[in-house]
Amino acid sequence: MGGVTGVIEIVARELLLFAAAGLLIGGLDDLLVDLLYLARRLVKGPATPIRSYALTPPVQPGRMIVFIPAWDEAAVIGAMLSTALARFRHPDYRIYVGLYPNDPGTIAAAAYVAERDDRIRLVIGPRDGPTTKADCLNTLWHALWRDAATEGFDAKAIVLHDAEDVVHPDELAVFDSLIEGRAVVQLPVLPLVVPGSRLVSGHYADEFAESHIKQLVVRTWIGAGLPLAGTGCAISPDILKRIAAMRGGDPFDATSLTEDYELGLRIAELGGQGLFARVADGRRAGVVAVRAYFPATLLAAVRQKARWMTGIALIGWDRTGWGRALAMGDHWWRLRDRRGPVAMLVLAAAYLGMTADAVAVLVHWVTDSPLPPVHPGLRMLFGINALLLTWRLAVRMTFTGRAYGWREAFWSLPRFIIGNFVALAAIPRALIRYIHVLRGGAAKWDKTSHHFPDLSPQP
Repeated sequence: MGGVTGVIEIVARELLLFAAAGLLIGGLDDLLVDLLYLARRLVKGPATPIRSYALTPPVQPGRMIVFIPAWDEAAVIGAMLSTALARFRHPDYRIYVGLYPNDPGTIAAAAYVAERDDRIRLVIGPRDGPTTKADCLNTLWHALWRDAATEGFDAKAIVLHDAEDVVHPDELAVFDSLIEGRAVVQLPVLPLVVPGSRLVSGHYADEFAESHIKQLVVRTWIGAGLPLAGTGCAISPDILKRIAAMRGGDPFDATSLTEDYELGLRIAELGGQGLFARVADGRRAGVVAVRAYFPATLLAAVRQKARWMTGIALIGWDRTGWGRALAMGDHWWRLRDRRGPVAMLVLAAAYLGMTADAVAVLVHWVTDSPLPPVHPGLRMLFGINALLLTWRLAVRMTFTGRAYGWREAFWSLPRFIIGNFVALAAIPRALIRYIHVLRGGAAKWDKTSHHFPDLSPQP
């Protein structure tokens, strides 16, 4: 029995030492982001919020073009389009919906709305779906310029949205004002907490609140490329034309699983100026943002996180490299983007180590034998990591509370564990998809089913 206990103790110690070292590195990395955020606040002082109703009028108002790629979205596309038409406060816009010939349900749902409003343009691509989201966006791109040549209009900005998005009424007006002189403008994305799924769907709210209030602000401040969220962003047609010219006519990379992330980095490499715009809308704590339901079940969340991990941390590393030479801020943040698989390996070691340690303690208790002493260095690592974890949870609560209120801030504590579990479960699926692509397999649109909230149009 003693030999088995000794082996368990050795396994527990080695796993916990590895995990403690990894958690320390990751914790200090996150702490640096927090310190930079605070430094920026000190340098710039209290920020005067941009208000949507006080924005500078556009010098050259233009037609705003909204791209919505849709595959298997019959359940949401009709409600999304109807809500967008009712909400958008802009005099000149057109919505292009990308469809597939083998998806009659989505075609019928979109056509039902399009028949009643000529600002919606349905574009059925030449290939059966699913291909990739980027491939669908390319189809919309070419349809737009065919229409522009025929009708004699020009596009001021290309706005990307997903089929499940709840748009903000002031969004297009904000883009019309802020896109001038810039290559891209990104609005915050605020996931809605799905009723009955506060833990699973809510962990997206926590992650996006911290990312879109703190991390993207720091990222752009230090000169790193601004990755796009794939929704709620406006892109200058000129920069897309430059990229399209480099790619044989298609601005979006049809072989990419995370075309939004890669496109943002590509725009930055070409010198395009990006702006992350947090614009107040006049309501109490209200901002002009995109809202949507995110996956509400563990299985759906794992599938989505696996796609993000595959596209950004694995395939994305191969595809985007390190970008501009000597751009240390950009290199650091790309390294942060790619740390997911290693971070999950560290987290798995921590959980396994704690389990093995608990088993060893139980054996000592049953056999009434003394516990071996904990090495002072390991004890110090545990103490530092405990302080960093406490700080991390406090920061998470702060930003969740800022975006969603104090009730959701407290819910962010148990959701922190749920988020770790989802990320851990996503690793095997991400690795399988990565190996599939390495072996020559084609990337496909691995989307989850969506739901549209029951919302009345805002006045």
